[in-house]
Amino acid sequence: MDARKEGLPRNPQFSAQPHLGSLSPFFLTCVAYFLLWIPEDPPSWVGALVKCLPVLCLVGLLRAHSGSGRAYSSLLQGALLFSALGDVFLIWPQAFLYGVLAFGMAQLLYFWAFGLRPLRPGLLLPIILASLPFYGLLLLHLPPDMVLPLTAYALILSAMLWRGLARGGSASWGALLFATSDSVLSWDTFIQPLAHGRLLVMATYYGAQFLITLSAFQSPRLKTN
Repeated sequence: MDARKEGLPRNPQFSAQPHLGSLSPFFLTCVAYFLLWIPEDPPSWVGALVKCLPVLCLVGLLRAHSGSGRAYSSLLQGALLFSALGDVFLIWPQAFLYGVLAFGMAQLLYFWAFGLRPLRPGLLLPIILASLPFYGLLLLHLPPDMVLPLTAYALILSAMLWRGLARGGSASWGALLFATSDSVLSWDTFIQPLAHGRLLVMATYYGAQFLITLSAFQSPRLKTN
Protein backbone atom coordinates (compact mmCIF):
# COMPACT_ATOMS: atom_id res chain seq x y z
CA MET A 1 0.00 0.00 0.00
CA ASP A 2 1.38 3.41 -0.96
CA ALA A 3 1.04 5.80 1.97
CA ARG A 4 1.02 8.79 -0.36
CA LYS A 5 -1.93 7.43 -2.34
CA GLU A 6 -3.84 6.71 0.86
CA GLY A 7 -3.24 10.24 2.11
CA LEU A 8 -1.34 8.98 5.16
CA PRO A 9 1.92 10.38 6.51
CA ARG A 10 5.13 8.56 5.68
CA ASN A 11 6.15 8.46 9.33
CA PRO A 12 3.58 6.35 11.25
CA GLN A 13 4.80 7.51 14.67
CA PHE A 14 4.25 11.21 15.29
CA SER A 15 2.75 14.16 13.43
CA ALA A 16 3.94 17.01 15.68
CA GLN A 17 5.18 16.47 19.21
CA PRO A 18 4.56 19.15 21.85
CA HIS A 19 7.66 20.48 23.57
CA LEU A 20 8.18 20.40 27.32
CA GLY A 21 7.31 24.07 27.73
CA SER A 22 3.86 23.56 26.23
CA LEU A 23 3.21 20.67 28.65
CA SER A 24 4.28 22.58 31.76
CA PRO A 25 0.89 24.33 32.38
CA PHE A 26 -0.80 20.94 32.65
CA PHE A 27 1.78 19.55 35.07
CA LEU A 28 1.91 22.73 37.16
CA THR A 29 -1.89 22.85 37.55
CA CYS A 30 -1.92 19.16 38.48
CA VAL A 31 0.69 19.84 41.15
CA ALA A 32 -1.35 22.82 42.38
CA TYR A 33 -4.47 20.66 42.65
CA PHE A 34 -2.77 17.97 44.72
CA LEU A 35 -0.90 20.47 46.89
CA LEU A 36 -4.03 22.49 47.69
CA TRP A 37 -6.10 19.28 47.99
CA ILE A 38 -9.36 21.12 47.43
CA PRO A 39 -11.56 17.96 47.73
CA GLU A 40 -11.14 18.13 51.51
CA ASP A 41 -12.66 21.64 51.55
CA PRO A 42 -16.36 22.56 51.26
CA PRO A 43 -17.57 22.82 47.62
CA SER A 44 -16.67 26.16 46.05
CA TRP A 45 -16.11 27.77 42.67
CA VAL A 46 -12.43 28.13 43.54
CA GLY A 47 -12.25 24.38 44.09
CA ALA A 48 -14.07 23.78 40.80
CA LEU A 49 -11.61 26.01 38.93
CA VAL A 50 -8.54 24.38 40.45
CA LYS A 51 -9.95 20.93 39.64
CA CYS A 52 -10.69 21.58 35.98
CA LEU A 53 -7.64 23.76 35.16
CA PRO A 54 -5.40 20.79 34.16
CA VAL A 55 -8.03 19.62 31.66
CA LEU A 56 -8.45 23.14 30.29
CA CYS A 57 -4.67 23.33 29.85
CA LEU A 58 -4.89 20.23 27.65
CA VAL A 59 -7.52 21.99 25.54
CA GLY A 60 -5.11 24.88 25.10
CA LEU A 61 -2.32 22.46 24.18
CA LEU A 62 -4.44 20.91 21.43
CA ARG A 63 -5.51 24.30 20.09
CA ALA A 64 -1.90 25.40 19.88
CA HIS A 65 -0.64 22.20 18.24
CA SER A 66 -3.47 20.93 16.07
CA GLY A 67 -1.10 19.63 13.39
CA SER A 68 -2.54 17.63 10.52
CA GLY A 69 -5.22 15.78 12.51
CA ARG A 70 -7.47 18.77 13.10
CA ALA A 71 -10.76 16.85 13.06
CA TYR A 72 -9.43 14.38 15.62
CA SER A 73 -8.01 17.22 17.73
CA SER A 74 -11.33 19.08 17.62
CA LEU A 75 -13.20 16.03 18.90
CA LEU A 76 -10.70 15.62 21.72
CA GLN A 77 -11.07 19.29 22.62
CA GLY A 78 -14.84 18.87 22.80
CA ALA A 79 -14.44 15.81 25.03
CA LEU A 80 -12.05 17.69 27.31
CA LEU A 81 -14.43 20.64 27.61
CA PHE A 82 -17.30 18.34 28.57
CA SER A 83 -14.94 16.67 31.05
CA ALA A 84 -14.12 20.04 32.60
CA LEU A 85 -17.85 20.74 32.88
CA GLY A 86 -18.29 17.36 34.54
CA ASP A 87 -15.48 18.20 36.96
CA VAL A 88 -17.36 21.34 37.98
CA PHE A 89 -20.67 19.51 38.49
CA LEU A 90 -19.08 16.77 40.59
CA ILE A 91 -17.85 19.34 43.09
CA TRP A 92 -21.45 19.61 44.33
CA PRO A 93 -23.09 16.28 45.32
CA GLN A 94 -26.55 17.50 44.29
CA ALA A 95 -25.27 18.00 40.72
CA PHE A 96 -23.86 14.46 40.44
CA LEU A 97 -26.18 13.36 37.63
CA TYR A 98 -25.32 16.48 35.63
CA GLY A 99 -21.69 15.46 35.99
CA VAL A 100 -22.54 11.97 34.73
CA LEU A 101 -24.29 13.52 31.71
CA ALA A 102 -21.30 15.77 30.94
CA PHE A 103 -18.85 12.88 31.18
CA GLY A 104 -21.17 10.74 29.08
CA MET A 105 -20.93 13.35 26.33
CA ALA A 106 -17.15 13.36 26.71
CA GLN A 107 -17.00 9.58 26.28
CA LEU A 108 -19.19 9.75 23.18
CA LEU A 109 -16.85 12.32 21.64
CA TYR A 110 -13.85 10.13 22.46
CA PHE A 111 -15.67 7.17 20.88
CA TRP A 112 -16.29 9.26 17.76
CA ALA A 113 -12.69 10.46 17.66
CA PHE A 114 -11.22 6.95 17.99
CA GLY A 115 -13.36 5.73 15.09
CA LEU A 116 -14.35 2.23 14.04
CA ARG A 117 -11.24 1.20 12.12
CA PRO A 118 -9.72 -1.21 12.86
CA LEU A 119 -12.89 -2.76 14.29
CA ARG A 120 -11.22 -5.46 16.46
CA PRO A 121 -14.45 -6.98 17.88
CA GLY A 122 -12.36 -9.51 19.81
CA LEU A 123 -11.54 -6.77 22.34
CA LEU A 124 -15.18 -6.72 23.45
CA LEU A 125 -15.00 -10.09 25.19
CA PRO A 126 -12.36 -9.18 27.83
CA ILE A 127 -14.08 -5.82 28.39
CA ILE A 128 -17.42 -7.56 28.99
CA LEU A 129 -15.88 -10.22 31.24
CA ALA A 130 -14.15 -7.55 33.32
CA SER A 131 -17.03 -5.08 33.53
CA LEU A 132 -20.08 -7.29 34.08
CA PRO A 133 -19.15 -8.53 37.58
CA PHE A 134 -18.15 -5.05 38.70
CA TYR A 135 -21.26 -3.31 37.41
CA GLY A 136 -23.43 -6.13 38.71
CA LEU A 137 -22.04 -5.48 42.19
CA LEU A 138 -22.38 -1.73 41.73
CA LEU A 139 -26.07 -2.04 40.82
CA LEU A 140 -26.75 -3.63 44.19
CA HIS A 141 -25.57 -0.45 45.92
CA LEU A 142 -27.04 2.25 43.68
CA PRO A 143 -30.03 4.39 44.67
CA PRO A 144 -32.99 3.63 42.37
CA ASP A 145 -32.84 7.02 40.63
CA MET A 146 -29.22 6.42 39.58
CA VAL A 147 -29.56 2.91 38.15
CA LEU A 148 -30.60 3.98 34.64
CA PRO A 149 -28.18 6.91 34.11
CA LEU A 150 -25.18 5.04 35.52
CA THR A 151 -26.00 1.92 33.51
CA ALA A 152 -26.12 4.06 30.37
CA TYR A 153 -22.84 5.70 31.32
CA ALA A 154 -21.19 2.32 31.95
CA LEU A 155 -22.18 1.18 28.45
CA ILE A 156 -20.80 4.37 26.88
CA LEU A 157 -17.58 4.08 28.89
CA SER A 158 -17.14 0.45 27.82
CA ALA A 159 -17.66 1.44 24.18
CA MET A 160 -15.05 4.19 24.52
CA LEU A 161 -12.62 1.73 26.11
CA TRP A 162 -13.13 -0.69 23.22
CA ARG A 163 -12.36 1.98 20.62
CA GLY A 164 -9.43 3.37 22.58
CA LEU A 165 -7.84 -0.07 22.84
CA ALA A 166 -8.47 -0.66 19.15
CA ARG A 167 -6.79 2.63 18.22
CA GLY A 168 -3.65 1.72 20.15
CA GLY A 169 -0.82 4.02 21.21
CA SER A 170 -1.34 6.38 24.10
CA ALA A 171 -5.11 6.38 23.41
CA SER A 172 -5.31 2.76 24.60
CA TRP A 173 -3.53 3.53 27.88
CA GLY A 174 -5.59 6.67 28.36
CA ALA A 175 -8.84 4.77 27.83
CA LEU A 176 -7.73 2.11 30.33
CA LEU A 177 -6.85 4.74 32.92
CA PHE A 178 -10.18 6.50 32.38
CA ALA A 179 -12.08 3.27 32.97
CA THR A 180 -9.92 2.61 36.05
CA SER A 181 -10.56 6.10 37.42
CA ASP A 182 -14.33 5.81 36.99
CA SER A 183 -14.35 2.33 38.53
CA VAL A 184 -12.46 3.53 41.60
CA LEU A 185 -14.80 6.53 41.88
CA SER A 186 -17.86 4.28 41.69
CA TRP A 187 -16.48 1.92 44.32
CA ASP A 188 -15.47 4.76 46.63
CA THR A 189 -18.82 6.56 46.24
CA PHE A 190 -21.36 3.75 46.26
CA ILE A 191 -19.82 0.52 47.55
CA GLN A 192 -17.16 1.23 50.18
CA PRO A 193 -15.03 4.34 50.86
CA LEU A 194 -11.34 3.80 50.11
CA ALA A 195 -8.53 5.17 52.28
CA HIS A 196 -6.96 7.08 49.38
CA GLY A 197 -9.85 6.85 46.96
CA ARG A 198 -9.92 10.48 45.85
CA LEU A 199 -6.17 10.52 45.26
CA LEU A 200 -6.42 7.38 43.09
CA VAL A 201 -9.40 8.76 41.18
CA MET A 202 -7.79 12.09 40.31
CA ALA A 203 -4.30 10.71 39.59
CA THR A 204 -5.65 8.15 37.12
CA TYR A 205 -8.12 10.69 35.70
CA TYR A 206 -5.50 13.33 34.92
CA GLY A 207 -3.21 10.62 33.56
CA ALA A 208 -6.00 9.36 31.30
CA GLN A 209 -6.77 12.80 29.89
CA PHE A 210 -3.07 13.48 29.31
CA LEU A 211 -2.46 10.21 27.45
CA ILE A 212 -5.56 10.60 25.29
CA THR A 213 -4.47 14.16 24.46
CA LEU A 214 -1.04 12.88 23.44
CA SER A 215 -2.71 10.58 20.92
CA ALA A 216 -3.47 13.69 18.84
CA PHE A 217 0.26 13.92 18.17
CA GLN A 218 0.50 10.32 17.01
CA SER A 219 -0.41 9.49 13.45
CA PRO A 220 -3.04 6.75 13.07
CA ARG A 221 -1.80 3.26 12.40
CA LEU A 222 -1.41 2.35 8.76
CA LYS A 223 -4.42 0.19 7.96
CA THR A 224 -4.41 -2.71 5.57
CA ASN A 225 -7.30 -3.50 3.31
